[in-house]
Amino acid sequence: MDNFTFYSPTYFVFGKGKENETGHYVRRFGGSKVLIHYGGGSVVRSGLLDRVKASLDKEGISYIELGGVKPNPRSGLVYQGIELCKKEGVDFVLAVGGGSTIDSSKAIAMGAVYDGDFWDFYAGRAAAERALPVASVLTIAAAGSEGSDGSVITNEDGMYKRPYGSEVIRPVFAVMNPELTMTLPPYQTASGCTDIMAHVFERYFTNTRNVEITDRFCEAVLKTIIKELPKVLEDPNDYEARANIMWAGTMAHNDICGVGREQDWASHNLEHELSALYDCAHGAGLAVMFPAWMTYVMPHDVNRFAQFAVRVWGCEMDFEHPEETAKEGIARTKAFFHSIGMPTSFAELGAKEEDIPKLLDTLQIDGRTEGFFVKLGRKECEEVYRLACR
Repeated sequence: MDNFTFYSPTYFVFGKGKENETGHYVRRFGGSKVLIHYGGGSVVRSGLLDRVKASLDKEGISYIELGGVKPNPRSGLVYQGIELCKKEGVDFVLAVGGGSTIDSSKAIAMGAVYDGDFWDFYAGRAAAERALPVASVLTIAAAGSEGSDGSVITNEDGMYKRPYGSEVIRPVFAVMNPELTMTLPPYQTASGCTDIMAHVFERYFTNTRNVEITDRFCEAVLKTIIKELPKVLEDPNDYEARANIMWAGTMAHNDICGVGREQDWASHNLEHELSALYDCAHGAGLAVMFPAWMTYVMPHDVNRFAQFAVRVWGCEMDFEHPEETAKEGIARTKAFFHSIGMPTSFAELGAKEEDIPKLLDTLQIDGRTEGFFVKLGRKECEEVYRLACR
C-alpha cells in the first residue's frame, strides 16, 4: 500500500424527508445569500425545489435561482452563474440535482472568487485556492460528486470535456434522500449505477500491491450494485435498495476505495470525448468504454482480472488458464451492462467509428499518455476506441 492522506469533511444528511432540513444546514455552514442551482423539470414538478426554498425561508436565508443545467454541464451556464454570484453578493452555492448540477455548482463556486477565467482550472493553467462553500440536495445516485473533490465541465468552444479536482470544492454537506431517486426513468437509474461501478473500476485496476482492504471495499460496492440495481429496475419504489445504491455511489467516489493505491482514469477520459461529441449519458458511454479497455489491458495483469472475476462475479478459478477466468469476468461485466439496458458498443450508443480521429484530437493525446494501470498513447487509445466498436 502506498502512503496517502485522506480528507473527507462532507457532512452527510441521509434519509427520508431530509431535504426539508436543508436551510438549517446552510445556516450551520455559514450561508446567508444562496445561489440555488438546478436543472429544470423534475425538481420543479416534484415540488422538491419548493421544499428546499421553504426550508431556506424558514431560516431567514435569502436566495437567487439559476436553472438550466443539462447532462454533461456546459461552460456557458457556468459563466452565467459566476456573473450572477458576483453581481448579487452570493456567499453559498446550493446544488439541487445530480452530478451535472453539482459539478456546475463547483465550477461556479471557484469562478465566483477568481479574477480570471474559471476554465483556467480545467485547462491546467491555474489551481483553485478558494471557492464559495458548495452543498447539494442529491436527486440521483451516480456521479458521487456530492462527496468528491472533482468536477467535469464541457467547454462549448470546441465541445470537449475536462475534469478538475481540488479540496476547496468538496461539498460541505450533502442531503441524501433515496426517495428522491424513485421517479427516475430506468435508463437513467441504470446509467447512474454504471457510473458508480466505473468509479470503482478506475481504482480497482491498479499496479499497487498489498491493498487487500481497499480491494475488499471496491468489491463490496460492486457487489452491492449488482445485487440492488435489478431490484429497483423491477420495483422503483424499493426504498432499501435505493438507499444502498445511493450510499454506494458516495463511497465509490469520495476516495475511501482509492486511498493508498495508484488509480487509472483512462476510461473516464476516453468516455468524456464520447459524451461531449454525442451528448450521451456518461454512464452509457462508460458501459461502452470499460469492456473495451478491460479487453485491451487485461494481459498486463491477468491475475488481477481473474481475482475480479472470482470475487465480484463468482466465476470459478481456472488455475491452469487464469486468462480464461479473466476473460469470463470481462464478459460477465459486459453482459450485466446489457441486462440493465446499457449500450456496449459504438453502434448501440449512436457513435461512429469514422469519428475516432476527431475523438483523439479533442482528447489531445499527442505527446502524452492516458491512465496508469497501462499507459495509453494515441495509438493505444485508438485501439481501445476500435475495440469499443465491436
